[in-house]
Amino acid sequence: MRAEDAPDDALVEAAVADDRRALEVLLERHADRLYGVCLRVLADREDALDATQEALIAVTRGLARFDRRSRFTTWSYRVAVNAALDVARRRRRAPLPSEPISDPVSAAPPIDDRVAAQIDVTDALALVPLEQRVAIVLRDAYDLEYAEIAEILDVPLGTVRSRIARGRNALAEELGNRSEDPERPRSER
Repeated sequence: MRAEDAPDDALVEAAVADDRRALEVLLERHADRLYGVCLRVLADREDALDATQEALIAVTRGLARFDRRSRFTTWSYRVAVNAALDVARRRRRAPLPSEPISDPVSAAPPIDDRVAAQIDVTDALALVPLEQRVAIVLRDAYDLEYAEIAEILDVPLGTVRSRIARGRNALAEELGNRSEDPERPRSER
């Protein structure tokens, strides 16, 4: 069987046994998804590329310690989330540039309403607290189950539910989709 056609489990086993081609295929197969997680968590292309590179290095170095209690994708998402959180922490400590650097892609006018809406969601998501943003990205962008997110983040299931609920509320608030009119009085219960 060609390495390209092998399932992840077989590639992991071969990569641990020093099969370089198996490792390359495994990393190539998952690099885009890991980048997507990092991009949505960090909301910055350069930071996401840095985090993805760190995640791929961490996957390579940690593959022998991967215990296979979860799927490879679950484990690799956890590695990517940790790398993104590390980059976010470093970015918070870094001095801010004196002048904002314009991004020619985001400065260009949107092609259609769907693109504009996606840009709005991406911008609003960047304003959601990081812990909540990570949970929302894993659930809504990658359609992971709550239990899998709890495993990736190493937090209780209730914490995942809470982060997602609070994050979605914060996202709706940023997008201007309030569930209640703040001018309308609330009923007494």
